[in-house]
Amino acid sequence: MSGIPRRPRSGTQFTLTSGDYRAVVASVGATLRSLTHAGRNLVVPFDSENIRPAYRGANLAPWPNRLADGAYSFDGEQQQLPINEVLRMTALHGLVLWNEWEPRSQAPDSVTLGAIIEPQTGYPHRLDLQVRFELSAAGLDWRITATNIGAGVGPAPYGVAPHPYLVAGSGTVDTWTLQLPAAKVLQVTADRLLPTELADVATHDGGYFDFQHPRTLGAAEIDHAYTALSPADAAGVTAASAEAGPEVAVRLVAAGGSGVLMRWNPRTLPWVQIHTADTASPETNRIGLAVEPMTCPPDAFNSGTDLIALGAGERHEASWVIAAL
Repeated sequence: MSGIPRRPRSGTQFTLTSGDYRAVVASVGATLRSLTHAGRNLVVPFDSENIRPAYRGANLAPWPNRLADGAYSFDGEQQQLPINEVLRMTALHGLVLWNEWEPRSQAPDSVTLGAIIEPQTGYPHRLDLQVRFELSAAGLDWRITATNIGAGVGPAPYGVAPHPYLVAGSGTVDTWTLQLPAAKVLQVTADRLLPTELADVATHDGGYFDFQHPRTLGAAEIDHAYTALSPADAAGVTAASAEAGPEVAVRLVAAGGSGVLMRWNPRTLPWVQIHTADTASPETNRIGLAVEPMTCPPDAFNSGTDLIALGAGERHEASWVIAAL
């Protein structure tokens, strides 16, 4: 139809630049479509005309990860959400994956986008979400703010995470070295990846999940949540203000020495999902490592572990930084 303006399938594009950093954000899902430093990819990108593949650069709210059977009870009410991961019968990664987010402010090095979660079957709450991407010499600061703007219902269950696939350099995950300062890993069922129990990474399964000291990923296949995160010491590059406290730093380094860093405050985000991106297609298999800092673990709407109850008028903010090494 000639009267309809042409628009990429991933939505309106917002290009940010600062020094050697460049990022592109797409309005559908407020998605980080690409991030480069001096022309080198720091995340797995995708084309603006593509529908976002494999949750690359997505914002996961009002819950990250899996919710068993899409069912939960909160504040005395039983709820049922739609199933969008049919093979595992779970509600996966929240309600704003495909929303059109509207720009609220924009500058050459930053953009802020907003969306509303309207009350709906399974989630009878109204939340205002705002995501801000800002580039600087320190990398990409990516933060999400949620405000409960509903009335007449109780507090809203809430959790949040991002879903970037980090790229260390040339090659695949197999040849990259990971440093992940996490002492515990959440074990999951083989068929549905639903949580069972916490285990010590140093002793469980012969240290298979232990990356507290830098180690090449090799053939390891991981799709697990980690916790008991250890902040960087004073000598690390991730020192935060005294008020915010020290940050956790995850480092991913390629054989050639290039790499990427992701850091955040573990008091706000005490969990992180790590996924080695194992797929059946050679074109996408293990081409990036998903690093997803989370406020809560999988199925938190049922377990209640680290679940946020966002009261009317209350606000929650979480942030993380992605930077070149």
